[in-house]
Amino acid sequence: MSIYVIRHTTPLIEKGTCYGQADIDVTRTFEEEAAIIRQHLPGGLQAIYSSPLQRCSKLAEHLFPEQPINYESNLMEICCGEWELQRWDDIPREVVDPWMNDFVNVSIPGGESYVQVFDRVSRVFDAVAGSGQRAAIVTHGGVIRSILAHITGTPLKDSFSAFSLHYGCVVRIDREGDGFRHEMLSNINSGKEQHKPSYQ
Repeated sequence: MSIYVIRHTTPLIEKGTCYGQADIDVTRTFEEEAAIIRQHLPGGLQAIYSSPLQRCSKLAEHLFPEQPINYESNLMEICCGEWELQRWDDIPREVVDPWMNDFVNVSIPGGESYVQVFDRVSRVFDAVAGSGQRAAIVTHGGVIRSILAHITGTPLKDSFSAFSLHYGCVVRIDREGDGFRHEMLSNINSGKEQHKPSYQ
């Protein structure tokens, strides 16, 4: 069993904007980035899963045009609720700081906490792994960190420092004994992202 976990390509959004489940498009470098991803994928994958958001669905359909795509809402990025598409620096500090100080347990207003994301993502991953099929999952950075934290026992609060994941990265996960091992197959640095206020 191998599961290939793929992060979407560069999104078409201004740096410093808060986004999670906002359905944003991808940049004009999409095909170039997708070609790099394809180099790291084998033939003969039996099942394809994807977040339904277009930055993932476009990639899944581009990479696997002959296969049915299983769209799974639990593979979507964290819901940013009232903060969706706001500039991070425009969100009042007294509103954003409680979440920044404990993003694992504190929910974004109208949205989710990281542990809520982790719980729904882990259920999907366990189901995919339990099928025993060679599969691909096309999804988001927060989702991939949740998967890697789940299979390695990494505390969620440490997952951003533990797992550096650039746009278009490809991670292969294989079963090993009673657990899993993972290998980063591609992770090209596409420049620094900003997913928090500039003062943080």
